[in-house]
Amino acid sequence: MPKTKNYVIHENAAWVEPLRAAFYEIDAPFEEWFISEGLVDLSSAPPNGIFYNRMSASSHTRDHRYAAELTGGLLAWLESHGRKVVNNGRALQLEISKIAQYTALADFGIRVPRTIAAVGRDNILAAAGRLGGRFITKHNRAGKGLGVRLFNDVGALREHLQTPAFEPSVDGITLIQEYIQAPEPFITRAEFVGGRFLYAVRVDTSLGFELCPADVCQVGDALCPAGTGAAAPQFRILKGFSHPLIELYQRFLSANGIGIAGIEFIADREGQVYTYDVNTNTNYNAAAEAEAGIYGMRAIARYLERERRQLEQNERSAVTA
Repeated sequence: MPKTKNYVIHENAAWVEPLRAAFYEIDAPFEEWFISEGLVDLSSAPPNGIFYNRMSASSHTRDHRYAAELTGGLLAWLESHGRKVVNNGRALQLEISKIAQYTALADFGIRVPRTIAAVGRDNILAAAGRLGGRFITKHNRAGKGLGVRLFNDVGALREHLQTPAFEPSVDGITLIQEYIQAPEPFITRAEFVGGRFLYAVRVDTSLGFELCPADVCQVGDALCPAGTGAAAPQFRILKGFSHPLIELYQRFLSANGIGIAGIEFIADREGQVYTYDVNTNTNYNAAAEAEAGIYGMRAIARYLERERRQLEQNERSAVTA
């Protein structure tokens, strides 16, 4: 019987370094599949093991323009052969489309900000006119806060659309979304591993963030949870955190093929909570984890290794039955 492995599908080696170290720490067999260019031979069978998909919606910003599309085909191939995929093809669909993400969240009664999708500058302006008040723009295929800007009125957006600063989404779809005004400058990110809640982290958005505080974790590599730059916001893990949304989030993740993710939400001045991002390529803040003594990548490595060992045990049982 061929030995199984944990296979990690990704396009950013720097983001995998902590996971690589966690695998070595527990002596778990693993192999990385770096997906930028490549091929998938549909007439062949994939190796046996557990496949963890970490493809990012922002992969095109690292000159990996078709990495997500190739990964979609790769996952379909794996799933057609019955391989266990953590963050499967449906999860990838949600990763690269905010529209798919928001509609899936709404199916579970999870409140999202009012959002209108538009293609074409005239339609972007028309969408903003429907919202009224302050609003933000963002890319449908996002990550790193791509396209996120705050506008006070339609006139300001009209001027912006006429400048080179306007950057269309890689899929052509711009989202116009109501601005959620928080009473305090922070958002909360809930981390899940194996579909179960791991911890919540409070992200202070007060340090120089001028767009939408709800997207502070996504604006640039230096400001994402994995960032270590001096300008990065402060991250603090909330011990003993509980919230009614956690159970809803776990049901949502299970129904959409997502085993590992970070989900971000924000409360407005009236206390209404809005969920605005599901990140299936989640990273963690090292300083916050060291202070709390909780480590996301170690939890991921242990979870994947348990799944791999269970797979081998099941296959041994099938052979001897």
